[in-house]
Amino acid sequence: TKKFLESIGRGSCYREVKPDKDAVYEKVYDIKASEIEPVVSAPHKVDNVKKASELSDVKVDQVFIGTCTNSRIEDLQIAADMLKGKKISPDTRLIVVPASRAVFGEALKLGLMDIFNDAGASINNPGCGPCVGVHQGALADGEVCLSTQNRNFRGRMGNPEGFIYLSSPATAAASAITGKITDPREFL
Repeated sequence: TKKFLESIGRGSCYREVKPDKDAVYEKVYDIKASEIEPVVSAPHKVDNVKKASELSDVKVDQVFIGTCTNSRIEDLQIAADMLKGKKISPDTRLIVVPASRAVFGEALKLGLMDIFNDAGASINNPGCGPCVGVHQGALADGEVCLSTQNRNFRGRMGNPEGFIYLSSPATAAASAITGKITDPREFL
């Protein structure tokens, strides 16, 4: 946060938040991130969470990497790394929407947009679009979208007859390649 604020000329706005030196915790958890299996939120609730491997037979018509939630430069870099030199499934649409003009500009400089384009993605301008179902990405009846957005309630992407699954950018990129929900560790 500090680095980001400094990068936009607002470093003086940063205020560190941390626990007291003598803080006591009720419980401490040690989690080995490498052992956590990627998960996906299935329709039509964000808390309808399943392991990606449990959904490996779900065909996706559309993959959406974008929104204000999961299309920071780091997210786009992860997806581009997975897509580099590959093509998306011929039965799947991939839409990429950078989080902001600044992210779009950085992605251009890094060559990420070329990677997405070469893989077969459609690249939209930053702003609201597929996530809220207003243009370029609205689902048809019965279509399935795997998205990096933050909500998947019925009708969210413009059609109450569509099915929205939520995932990380890595899971989204892997799924765009295979055309079905895919554990991204297969590509790492």
